[in-house]
Amino acid sequence: MKGTSTLNVESKTYKTGYYISLFGAALILLWIGIFKFTPTEAAAIKPLVENHFLTFFVYKTASVQTVSNAIGVIEIIIALLLIFSAKFASLRKFAGIGMIMAFLVTLSYLFTTPGVWKIVDGVPVTDFFILKDLMLLGFGLMIIQNKSV
Repeated sequence: MKGTSTLNVESKTYKTGYYISLFGAALILLWIGIFKFTPTEAAAIKPLVENHFLTFFVYKTASVQTVSNAIGVIEIIIALLLIFSAKFASLRKFAGIGMIMAFLVTLSYLFTTPGVWKIVDGVPVTDFFILKDLMLLGFGLMIIQNKSV
């Protein structure tokens, strides 16, 4: 049939790419989640969190480090869901939903945090570490639909 394509999830190349993406996303989440427990990262994310319409109030009830730790725990849980979904497919949907929610929020920081965009040599630039979340959001959307690998 012209105009339609099928994805061969049985192909070795697809499976290899899927597992590289899965474990790569888990590694990024785990690493960043652990880093959230440091005072340096807690201070670095404060402007993002306090200027966001969903999270602006959290520092009224918890310390900067406590908020960062909570975010770190969420990231570590999503990483573990990803890792264990390689063996237990039923966890894949929860990992994908967690990724989608987390990365939609972090990407929205690009629009809610004052000063996050700068013009350098006529080109708008930002702290590019947030842009990795665009790819991770896409992978989260993919894995909630992926029935078997």
